[in-house]
Amino acid sequence: MDWRELDSTQCSVARTADVIGDGWTVLVLRDLFNGVHRFDDLTAHLGIARNVLTRRLAALVEHGVIVKVPYQEPGRRERHEYRLTRAGRDLLPVVLAMLAWGDAHRAGEDGPPMVVEHRECGSPVHVEMRCAEGHLVEPSSGLRSVPGPGARRAG
Repeated sequence: MDWRELDSTQCSVARTADVIGDGWTVLVLRDLFNGVHRFDDLTAHLGIARNVLTRRLAALVEHGVIVKVPYQEPGRRERHEYRLTRAGRDLLPVVLAMLAWGDAHRAGEDGPPMVVEHRECGSPVHVEMRCAEGHLVEPSSGLRSVPGPGARRAG
């Protein structure tokens, strides 16, 4: 089947891009993975406008990627932290793949600005592709895509 015959809006890549497909959202996710959970801390670290961050966080909550968790410091009003849900944590390999690509193709002369390590042993973490049989799959090794049960003809 020719891929041009299929409805590209039904694609899981398109659906994921709808949720995390802008630069600010990916950077918010990166910071959440790195332990930055409070609105003011996210604003300051990212250098993002408050209204832009508000919209990105609301969209991530709406899509079930993060949840708002209330907290209150003594003498202050209740506020919220933002925590990744299971769906949000499942995006870590996507963010790590973007990090690896950036390290390989966009790092400065001094090398990558951040290294992700396994907390238990200190070894660098990397993303790799494996088939269901456990074979390591290289991106250039002739992957093929076949229509799945959710594929629909373009109409």
